[in-house]
Amino acid sequence: MGMSLQENRGIVTLPAMNSSPLLKFSFTLLVFFSSPFVRAGTEFELPTVEEERGLPGLGSLRRYDGYVKRWPEFRERWAQEVEKDQGAVVFLGDSITQGWGKEFKGLFPGMKLANRGIGGDTTRGMLIRLEEDVLALNPSAVVILAGTNDLEVDIEPGDVASNFEDIVQAIKAHDGKVPIVVCQVFPSTADKNRSSEDIMKVNELYSAAVKGDSQVTVLDTWTLFAAEDNDADPKWFKDMLHLNPEGYKRWAASLRPIFATLGFLETEPDDFKIEEGFVSLFNGKDLTGWGFRATEPRKKPKKPRPNAPVFVEISEAEIFDGKSESSDGRYQVINGRLVVTTPSEGRRIQQLWTTKEFPNDFVLKLEFRATPNADSGVFIRKPQLQCRDYPLAGPYYGLKNYRPQDWNELVVTVTNGTAHATCNGEVLEEVMEVPETGPIGLEGDRGQVEYRRIRLKASGL
Repeated sequence: MGMSLQENRGIVTLPAMNSSPLLKFSFTLLVFFSSPFVRAGTEFELPTVEEERGLPGLGSLRRYDGYVKRWPEFRERWAQEVEKDQGAVVFLGDSITQGWGKEFKGLFPGMKLANRGIGGDTTRGMLIRLEEDVLALNPSAVVILAGTNDLEVDIEPGDVASNFEDIVQAIKAHDGKVPIVVCQVFPSTADKNRSSEDIMKVNELYSAAVKGDSQVTVLDTWTLFAAEDNDADPKWFKDMLHLNPEGYKRWAASLRPIFATLGFLETEPDDFKIEEGFVSLFNGKDLTGWGFRATEPRKKPKKPRPNAPVFVEISEAEIFDGKSESSDGRYQVINGRLVVTTPSEGRRIQQLWTTKEFPNDFVLKLEFRATPNADSGVFIRKPQLQCRDYPLAGPYYGLKNYRPQDWNELVVTVTNGTAHATCNGEVLEEVMEVPETGPIGLEGDRGQVEYRRIRLKASGL
């Protein structure tokens, strides 16, 4: 259950909270809702400076005319749409989120969406209005983009992160299962009082705050929009802060794979027909033919690094025949796709292998799709081919045919102990030595990578 506010606005019922951050947050909310916040006839107006002192969060609320006007206008309209927007995927944010418009530019067909972005808003403003604007809708997911305006008005990154943590904890207190998608703060420029150093620090604090939380997916939208100098890439922005139409298409493309994994998009079965002579290595329904192989124990570092990737060690082999996901939930079968989900640890390195080995010459074909800055790979008997978001990471920067956040075809031809690989017909590896026999493997590292239509044609078959 979420927090319910009584008609007189003086009593608030809070859910049971056991962790100390939630206790801190619930106490703050009690102070907020027992203060004289609402004035007769001005229910949705921005709180006065005096009222602000009793509200939750850190940093002063903004006071410029446009923001003061938008706050009540938008929120009064949204209050009339609470029933209609029940169960929507809610976008919470500022002017960049507001810029999606009510119809989200038609980029998420079939999804029920609600835009709760207010131009000029800060993380504190979002925290204050969270209950009525977002949680009251009982959202099926929440997408958050927040923090750039805080930096403009010189709110410290640590205070921004504190407000962000309170927002996340309040959503979790309302619904302990609703997916939360956190979009990293987009790059901008120091000319707009948003230095790359401050933005990267906020993003680092955001990731640290939700590390290990399986309810939260962090999407690397900073790298998605950054130029080589770490400022905003003008290709995607109209003013080095707000996205242009192509920028919104790029943001939508980065979100669609996440929405598909959450079951909001691409729910229809894959009608792909396998070519003659090929056999399917993945049936699209479960992980039959795949499993974990035992790994060699890793040497423990003398001095552990706090941000070091997690290397998964498997003591005994596991086979996942008939199962829709691996024992740890990392590899999942969703509507014909084998999904390597985004690890809550940030980076989690492991492999899923075919239970069969392939000693003969063969041709392997598959398609993959990666979220921004994702990192995975396909193992050919043992050596690895990178399957990354190529424009952002990996050794294949020069690819011209790669389609970011879309499906790409990988074709690997193994002949006499060497592999030749192409991506969308473009050469990845001219000659890569491979062992005489071995399985096919799919790696997980960072971000989300999906595979489908995995098939193989062996010589002599």
